[in-house]
Amino acid sequence: MVLTNFFILLLGLVFLVKGSDYFVKSASTIAKKLGVSEFVIGLTLVAVGTSIPELASSIAASVQQASGIVVGNVVGSNIVNIGLIVGFAAFLSPMKTEVEMLKRDGYIMLFSAVLFFVFALNGELSIIESGLFVLLYIAYTFFLFEEAEKYEGKLHFKEFITYFFKFQYINSARQKLNGTGRNGNSDSKNENGRLKGGFSKDIVTLVLSCAAIIIGANYFVDESIFFAELLGVPDTLIGTTLVAVGTSLPELVVTVSAARQGYGNIALGNIIGSNITNVLMILGLSGLLYPIAIAEISLFFTTPVMIFISVILLIFISTGWEIKRWEGVALMVFYAAFLLVLFRMS
Repeated sequence: MVLTNFFILLLGLVFLVKGSDYFVKSASTIAKKLGVSEFVIGLTLVAVGTSIPELASSIAASVQQASGIVVGNVVGSNIVNIGLIVGFAAFLSPMKTEVEMLKRDGYIMLFSAVLFFVFALNGELSIIESGLFVLLYIAYTFFLFEEAEKYEGKLHFKEFITYFFKFQYINSARQKLNGTGRNGNSDSKNENGRLKGGFSKDIVTLVLSCAAIIIGANYFVDESIFFAELLGVPDTLIGTTLVAVGTSLPELVVTVSAARQGYGNIALGNIIGSNITNVLMILGLSGLLYPIAIAEISLFFTTPVMIFISVILLIFISTGWEIKRWEGVALMVFYAAFLLVLFRMS
């Protein structure tokens, strides 16, 4: 019986990860054939591509009101991303870093983690707070795409906060959508004549991959809850370990591959962007469905660890503008120590 459940758990994870991969590829192809701009493709697909497993599993858990899985998945994934994935990638090959990784994306990542901790202090992430997270994520995305020329490359944390509170992303969204509409019509005529072949195949792939994501997420979350109850451990622990590591596999593949090819900045950018997406978009969307209850272990241990390891990463980024091998080992040791303490506390 237990072996069957474990097999279903693994099968659900395979459906979730591979379905996400095919979904992003087919959706991107369809968008291009329809004449949709690269901006919109990046905004809706590429930016969240590696976070789709976390999103699907978190929403599935939110529908079942399994708050521990939702929070554990997001917080655990962020810790895994830095401690295990960045650590392992840096161990394989030192990762070059840039100022923007620290002063813009790094600080925004840290800000989102601290903001979640503040919101969690009352034991719940409310629908209003979740809505603010989603709004921050939308503003962050438009800020990256729209404001490069305006700030002459100085896209730092201070400018982002100003951009957010002045609601400038609303005008950016309106202008971009209007521009896309005009370009989209003319482009789609050209693309339809040139790329009509294979369109139905892309649609079928999209539908099947979407179904795989939904089925995989539901089974993966169901079996995760089953094992949490079977082992007598909190669902938060399962979310922080099993679900977090499982849904972080796309980040692991992308980051390690990029690091081995010498593209450390791309690898690190993927991790930082994923961590921002996890908190702002995934927790935000999950919390819009139902308010998310915050367990004590998340409030007093795992979330502070997420903040602390984020600070460590920012320090490592700024030391010689390279994450060295020994720093990668240090991150992996930290993650191992985190797991040891986590299991002893449970």
